[in-house]
Amino acid sequence: MIVMPELNIGGLIVPVPIIQGGMGVKISLSGLAAAVANEGGVGVIASVGLGDHKNFNGNYAEANAAALIVEIGKARSMSGGVIGVNAMVALTDYESLVRASVEAGADLLITGAGFCENLPEIVGDSLMKLVPITSYGRFAGKMCEAWEKYGRLPDAIVVEGPKAGGHLGFGRKKLENPEFVESALEKEVVRTIREVEKFGNIPVIAAGGIYTGEDIYKAFSWGAAGVQMGTRFVVTYECDANIKFKEEYLRARKEDIVLIDSPVGLVGRAINNEYLERIARGEGGKFGCYYHCLEKCNPQESPYCIANALTNSGAGRLSRGFAFSGANAYRCDKIIPVKELMDILKKGYSEAAASKK
Repeated sequence: MIVMPELNIGGLIVPVPIIQGGMGVKISLSGLAAAVANEGGVGVIASVGLGDHKNFNGNYAEANAAALIVEIGKARSMSGGVIGVNAMVALTDYESLVRASVEAGADLLITGAGFCENLPEIVGDSLMKLVPITSYGRFAGKMCEAWEKYGRLPDAIVVEGPKAGGHLGFGRKKLENPEFVESALEKEVVRTIREVEKFGNIPVIAAGGIYTGEDIYKAFSWGAAGVQMGTRFVVTYECDANIKFKEEYLRARKEDIVLIDSPVGLVGRAINNEYLERIARGEGGKFGCYYHCLEKCNPQESPYCIANALTNSGAGRLSRGFAFSGANAYRCDKIIPVKELMDILKKGYSEAAASKK
């Protein structure tokens, strides 16, 4: 059996080069992260909206940071593998979450939804690895230049293509162009590798639409050093989401995977349901903003509160929320253990590699 090469992220060795994507709100927590880490991959806790938002006494940032520290601790108690945190730059409590990740001893920080130029300054002399996300290779060199001023470079870079789930780094026109969607990830992985090679050996991670072991092999053929996957890990027993959330993936047909306009000003990909149809009809209703969780969200102009919608969906209340998903969610047909999924991916990779010999 041909095995996948290990992934070296700034000296942190990952036996299986698969990073489980961070999925919020409360979809990928300690349970899923520990299970993936136990199988040799990188288990990732999504940091957005972790606090008890019914009893947070008005201090949203403190509640989230405290909950993140607890989740990292839980993951550590269940696994000796690599545990990471995903934190979005667009969050108002981003710095607080970064500092909590450092305090709790996370192995790496994956950070997207914007670029934080002074992140190396925030983490100080922490040994936590820093992994920014981009959708366009041309930004990779600029990321390196920004952090180089602090005497640090990214330990890896995730390139997220247009088949990803959740908020996307592309405009609707591009996302509705099938030719662009099919070719963009390979193109941007190759370009990113070219942009960062002058800064040293920075591994590039392919993300967005990676579904099979063969997809992983293809990503390696482009020059990627690893992959990030979210959608397939939702339909595992260890995923922290409510069973009704997972069942959304099982019921989804290809035509149910839709693009939506998020209140944060980005296009997103989700599984269509009655809630989204009500929003499309303008029936979202008024809401109060208790958290101010996102820098660019304007409650007076937003058709609904995305924080509430995602919190509800993760808890199984799909009549008051919706499930973000990748473009391949409709291919999910059963819930399986993380170990079985990882074995399937390893086998698929081996078969794809053997067929090219």
